[in-house]
Amino acid sequence: MMPEISLNILDVAENSTRAKASLVTIVVDAQTAADTLTVIIEDDGCGMTAEQVAAVTDPFFTTRTTRKVGLGVPFFKQAAESTGGSFSISSTPGVGTRVTAVFILSHIDRMPLGDINGTIHTLVTMHEECDFLYTFRFNEKEFSLDTREFREVLGGISFQEPEVSVYIKDYLRDNYNETYDDTFEL
Repeated sequence: MMPEISLNILDVAENSTRAKASLVTIVVDAQTAADTLTVIIEDDGCGMTAEQVAAVTDPFFTTRTTRKVGLGVPFFKQAAESTGGSFSISSTPGVGTRVTAVFILSHIDRMPLGDINGTIHTLVTMHEECDFLYTFRFNEKEFSLDTREFREVLGGISFQEPEVSVYIKDYLRDNYNETYDDTFEL
């Protein structure tokens, strides 16, 4: 099992980029009053058939040809359900896929969120062929990063340029710190 939720997010989002998504939407929503941490990853990639959706939570199912197992989605599902939460995946061929994992925040088996800023930074800088819309919500506060807006301002400059990469990293950190109440353990 992966030691933090952000690594599960990275794995599922990587699946989206392999599915030729042009836009991946990631929402991380922590609601302390409801005692939930909800993660939604949605893409406009190639999608899956009903049979593939039914099989995707089986660790011995993968669409990759480089290995015979696909553990990312099954581990993500197990991680959410082991906290008393839920997991769902829906997909339509030619339209895209949506994965939703709900964790019970206070459950002793909930793994930490981990370095979500590092995960988003990695996705954005390493997959310039794809746009990302990331929203982090903590109770009533939230912020978003939309790479389409960044592209418009940058006019073709790569996200991997050192100054741009540092700006994205700082943007994520600063907005996360303004949004998240660090007296609560995520």
